[in-house]
Amino acid sequence: MTTTTYSVNGMTCGHCTAAVTEEISKLTGVQEVSIDLNAGGTSAVHVTSESALDDAAVREAVDEAGYELVAS
Repeated sequence: MTTTTYSVNGMTCGHCTAAVTEEISKLTGVQEVSIDLNAGGTSAVHVTSESALDDAAVREAVDEAGYELVAS
């Protein structure tokens, strides 16, 4: 297992965190997603997975939810 923290901009509420969690959870190998919401700022998204995830796939999942991956 590995846990990676990503920085995501644009989330402001519980609905936002649910959307990001849902999209990232669809990625193969993801076991858990938890988010430290910083409303209106950069939120920390912690992803636990079986192995390291492809950053492009995570970026696409975050984009699909309507938010911006800043860094990993």
